[in-house]
Amino acid sequence: MPEVTSPYAPGTPCWVDLMAPDQRAALEFYGDLFGWQGEPGPPEAGGYAVCTLGGKAVAGIGPSMPREGQPAPPTVWTTYLAVPDADAAARAIIENQGQVVMPAMQVLTFGRMAVVADPTEAVFGLWEAQDFGGAEVVNEPGAVIWNELNTADPGAAKRFYPAALGIAVTPMDNAPGYHALKVGEQAVGGMQGLEQLPEGTPSHWLTYFAVDDADRTAEALDKAGGTVLRAPFDMIAGRMAVLRDPQGGIFAVIRVNRAP
Repeated sequence: MPEVTSPYAPGTPCWVDLMAPDQRAALEFYGDLFGWQGEPGPPEAGGYAVCTLGGKAVAGIGPSMPREGQPAPPTVWTTYLAVPDADAAARAIIENQGQVVMPAMQVLTFGRMAVVADPTEAVFGLWEAQDFGGAEVVNEPGAVIWNELNTADPGAAKRFYPAALGIAVTPMDNAPGYHALKVGEQAVGGMQGLEQLPEGTPSHWLTYFAVDDADRTAEALDKAGGTVLRAPFDMIAGRMAVLRDPQGGIFAVIRVNRAP
């Protein structure tokens, strides 16, 4: 199992979480789909559950809590990027035409977090690790394997992420229109425009989970009350599908091609 044993480099996706209206139902759904274990956390953590795979932290699921007088927040998977200083990173976001959705806040002794948006309105999180570094297992069936920015303005994104967060944006070989997000020489995510997505799709970050079989996972999700938004198909990296859980959270699954 590919365990993470060193700190995430700044700019690298390090965690994902879902805030759901029915946290218990979400925990059961993803537990059945991916084999996660997780229970609602203590009141001082807002009930937030750190889900595990093989005893290692893999993702978070919390209860969504509408602010007074505000509509219920959308049920979405949020990608968090590692930063050395969440407050400084939030300032850099603003200085580069992004916006702060939720100011940096302390999360017990685990770290500091903020929720921000890039100039194309794609929302993501910032995570300054203290006692908790992020996902402890990745690139394994049931764990996160890729994070992808789908943006209405790739040109603006190409300017923003290097300037605000030091993430390089470079064309990806053999994938016209697709770009790699790089930290140093390491590709840590991808970026593309919205041309291939349904009309009206907003800019967003999409989480990919690795699976052994994309077709069987899509079938299991359908039987559990989810929706297959894009049926399993073959692409350059493997066989993938885009899915929506019963409460509206959208994510992708992929069975990656293995070298012979």
